Amino acid sequence: MIIVAHQKSGNTWLRTMISRYFQVKHDLPSDLIAKSDELHRRERAVPPVFCTNGHYSYQSIIAEALDEDRGGHALRRKPVLFISRHPADLAVSWYFQFTKRESEAKVELINATLSRPIDRRSISLQEFVLEGELGLSFMIDYLNTWKRRVGRLPEGHLTSYEAMRADPKATLTLTLSLMGEPCLEQALEEAIRFTSFDNLKKLEASGHFTGGGISRQKDDDPDARKVRRGKIGGYRDYFTPEQLALMDAMVTRRLDPALGYGQEGSPAAASADIVRIEEARKRRVGAGID
Repeated sequence: MIIVAHQKSGNTWLRTMISRYFQVKHDLPSDLIAKSDELHRRERAVPPVFCTNGHYSYQSIIAEALDEDRGGHALRRKPVLFISRHPADLAVSWYFQFTKRESEAKVELINATLSRPIDRRSISLQEFVLEGELGLSFMIDYLNTWKRRVGRLPEGHLTSYEAMRADPKATLTLTLSLMGEPCLEQALEEAIRFTSFDNLKKLEASGHFTGGGISRQKDDDPDARKVRRGKIGGYRDYFTPEQLALMDAMVTRRLDPALGYGQEGSPAAASADIVRIEEARKRRVGAGID
């Protein structure tokens, strides 16, 4: 299975839920968060899951493999789950990730693709989001592109960060079903408990995780934390009313309405996302895949 999401869309959160589920089921260490086959190599019964942003640096090869012009590529026949998030929330969270958490090497790779490389030590949040090449305009294009690309796949599915926040158990259950995994209630409940926002915040602060994107940073700045705020519509706390009006107008005008985001950042289609995943699971069962 492939999970595609831009950084700060809930990718790491879902990976941690999946990892904790299999850690409980197979008695694996709790500090390891899978991004590909890390758990599968320790326990062959754990299905591999590949998580990617599908865009930056070498990860763009996934976008090429899933392109509709590559109809015969084996990856196009895999279940692919795309996680969206309101583009303004995404742009704000990405600013903090890019300026405070990303490695120098990754920043250098990303800057190499930009017409105006970003000096992350001096750029302001407002400049990054409203004017930068990785800001709101880019996020809208990213979401539109991946929504269209995944929608054309035979096993392409959509969900959202907001849907996960509303019902993490339902999202995890249905994601596991796409992996062909019959859910165990005890492992499922523990995965949800373990990955609650408050618990993940404590685990990150204590340095519990050794990798997987939630490792503790030396900087004590709360905005440098991976588990930062998790607030839906939190972008509205950082801009003037005039700036917000421009941002909301851009989202309304340019973002694919099928993604379900209104001006306040709540996806109207969140429940439809879950229904679509469940329908896909039933198709897979009927075809004898699960």
